[in-house]
Amino acid sequence: MSSGDPNLKKPTVFQVVVSVIAAAFGVQSSANRERDFAAGSAKAYIIAGIIFTVLFVAAVIAVVNLVIKSAGT
Repeated sequence: MSSGDPNLKKPTVFQVVVSVIAAAFGVQSSANRERDFAAGSAKAYIIAGIIFTVLFVAAVIAVVNLVIKSAGT
């Protein structure tokens, strides 16, 4: 399939988010990856990946801070 195929539908926002999360954890299916490369916009995946990374790092920092506070240090 070429990227100019009119039968290809752009992935929804939900599909982009699910693809980014699955790719981050290394469990992306071949069918979804092919759909992403064939019909998806690289810009959408890059932006979603950056947002996911920032949120993931913030969550890790928050958990570490909670653990340190509960340890009394």
